[in-house]
Amino acid sequence: MYIFDSAQKKKVLFESIRQGEAKLYVCGPTVYDDAHLGHARSAVAFDLLRRVLIASGYRVCFVKNFTDID
Repeated sequence: MYIFDSAQKKKVLFESIRQGEAKLYVCGPTVYDDAHLGHARSAVAFDLLRRVLIASGYRVCFVKNFTDID
């Protein structure tokens, strides 16, 4: 599977550190105002990546934080 590396500005081959395992940490929204489309985009994009990895046979550990200002 190839993923886009924004640092290199090109597609690179995805290689997990441990065979058959993928770990994802995603910075979630900082909740201090109304929800907006950017929150939904991030949620959908990373959920899609998680589902593709699972469908490809990876065991996935997915962690997403939510920051509450109040």
